[in-house]
Amino acid sequence: MKHDKVGSVMTAEVVRATYGTPFKEVARLLADHRISGLPVIDEDDKVIGVISETDLMVRQAATPDPFAPPRRRRFARLTRGARRQAVKERARTAGQLMTEPPVTVHADDTVVEAARIMARRRVERLPVLDEADRLVGIVTRRDLLQVFLRPDKEIREVVVQEVLVRALWIPPSSIDVAVTEGVVTLTGRMERRSETEIAVSMVRQIDGVVGVVDRLTWHLDDDRLHPYEPAVHGVTDAWLRRL
Repeated sequence: MKHDKVGSVMTAEVVRATYGTPFKEVARLLADHRISGLPVIDEDDKVIGVISETDLMVRQAATPDPFAPPRRRRFARLTRGARRQAVKERARTAGQLMTEPPVTVHADDTVVEAARIMARRRVERLPVLDEADRLVGIVTRRDLLQVFLRPDKEIREVVVQEVLVRALWIPPSSIDVAVTEGVVTLTGRMERRSETEIAVSMVRQIDGVVGVVDRLTWHLDDDRLHPYEPAVHGVTDAWLRRL
């Protein structure tokens, strides 16, 4: 199934900083635009890092307490992570404050791919790049959730036209498709059991579908064909090999 692209849900107007943007200016940008992070770019609009509120808090937390006893650091600065932490604690510019390398996506990536990256890398936003890896937008978790706001009527149209008619070559009148709050119910009889499995699998992949209720039956249970029985070939054979 074709999924919506990141470029269709991203925000094109991106609040950004450069390597030399002062620390206080970064804080002001986040506060004024009510955002929790922003990308840092170079002179070619290439993303070189990202800054989150957490990065600013690291800098703020490092401010020495005049009443606290001196800390014994010993070998704390020997690791790479510790050295990065030390740079952030003394940061005066966006370049010193940012986290690198940045986690990004491209505008022609699918919303599913973007969601997987966010979940795997535990980030709340992703800078969006074009074919030349230049910054063209920003996508957040809220943006990706827009796919679940897809109207039921639109989801039903995709099920009928993309799954039944174009993929499975099934007359739309032979299968009843009902969609309520994103839950698709398929009712009717198909020629083969394998076709019902393919139909349900494809519907689950449609953007905006919350769940699928399978009430499909079949004339031929092709899962139980014996080796000496002739197989019934058709358009679904190619889909079976993909499942």
